[in-house]
Amino acid sequence: MHIPSLNLSILFPPSPPTVQHCTTNEDEKKLVRKIDFYLVPMLWVMYILNYIDRTNIGNARIAGMDDDLGLGDEGYAWILSIFFFGYLLCEVPSNMILSRSQPSIFLPGIMLLWGYDLIKGKSALCAVMSVSNSYGAMLGFRFVLGCIESGFFPGVLYLLSCWYKKAELGKRFALFYSAAIISGAFGGIFAGAVTGHLEGVHGIRGWRLLFIIEGVATVDVRGCMVGSSGLSHYDYRKRLTASEQDLAVGGRRMPRLSHWGAFLAAVGDWRTWAFVLLFVMCVGAGTISYFLPTLTKSLGYDTVKAQYMTVPIYIIATVFSNLLAYSTDRLSERRYHIAGALCGFISCVIAAAVPASSPAVRYAMICFTASGIWSALSLILAWTSKVIALPDEKRAEVLAIVNACGNFSSVYGSRIWPAWNGPGFSVGFGVTAGFLGAGTIVALVLPLALRMWPVKGVKPSTLQHRQLSRGA
Repeated sequence: MHIPSLNLSILFPPSPPTVQHCTTNEDEKKLVRKIDFYLVPMLWVMYILNYIDRTNIGNARIAGMDDDLGLGDEGYAWILSIFFFGYLLCEVPSNMILSRSQPSIFLPGIMLLWGYDLIKGKSALCAVMSVSNSYGAMLGFRFVLGCIESGFFPGVLYLLSCWYKKAELGKRFALFYSAAIISGAFGGIFAGAVTGHLEGVHGIRGWRLLFIIEGVATVDVRGCMVGSSGLSHYDYRKRLTASEQDLAVGGRRMPRLSHWGAFLAAVGDWRTWAFVLLFVMCVGAGTISYFLPTLTKSLGYDTVKAQYMTVPIYIIATVFSNLLAYSTDRLSERRYHIAGALCGFISCVIAAAVPASSPAVRYAMICFTASGIWSALSLILAWTSKVIALPDEKRAEVLAIVNACGNFSSVYGSRIWPAWNGPGFSVGFGVTAGFLGAGTIVALVLPLALRMWPVKGVKPSTLQHRQLSRGA
């Protein structure tokens, strides 16, 4: 039975008690297909636009932003880091609000903040970043960007965990997160086109045009998305039949935790911090994504070709991530899939050992490393949602804490690729290998710890047990 964790009394009015619906496995499959059709594509497009705006800073760096703003290694590291300070400060409060509100209002509400303030929106903030003439201005814009973005990703994770069984979550998490990966491919193609053909047009540097065009385009597309949001209360009542609504709701009735109670329950559970440690290792290694244009340029390519050379990395990682997610859901197994993905530390060691005069080998190792990192990220979050499933408010807080603390590792992760260490970047590859190796050990040991120190939680109802007993 599909038993979402939303505020169901708001989302669907209860059916009359005299109505009984007999459901079959085919009914459930039909419901899942409907939810997939209306929910996943929209969230995927929203996140791909979101992530392009976040990560185009790496493309802008090698297109001249570094020189124009006089950044240097330390300045660029702080521009990356300041984003995550805003992200960390606002992420947990946003999930407190989400667990007590309708996602159909909350997530489009964030989009409206992006779309109706500043020119209207966070994406427009990306466009406004193009007028930055100083290091301080760029810092300020990046901090606000982190604050506004903080509620979206954990909010979507919570929403998906409400609508899907744990045996189904891995594929959906991976598909959603693949938007972040594939956005790098789109961003690389677009950055190459802009910096290669529009540099100096109307007297504007290519990196500034990159911010302007991507920001304004995202505002327009996102405005259309708000108007056609498949998350709206009315749309779901219109698109699901009465029997499908009952099957989705499952008749669950549970006591709810207060904001403070949910927060205390989350921080007092040792499993939260075990998953934080695992996610920190993976996200710390994932800061390589902000330096991919720099790494490809270090292989001997000019600025424009270096932008294009990031594209295959993202495409390979997207394919690998979805294949691994399909496997983990099919086999109902998380531990060895995550540990296997994090074995990308071997690729890092090879990349650090290979001389810069062997660009093909190093490029291949970068592809393997990136694929492992991005595949593991979504699986870790799906595993977290499976292990700490109830109460619903606690799960929302745990996902926010894990994601926020994990992303905070980008503050120091952004400092492991200094320009003085190029073109070999042995420091960056070495530290990334350390992150991944430690993550592999945590992933392998964690199930043993979960069995040795079980945590007593909310006892699920019979209907909930059907959902929670499946998956691994």
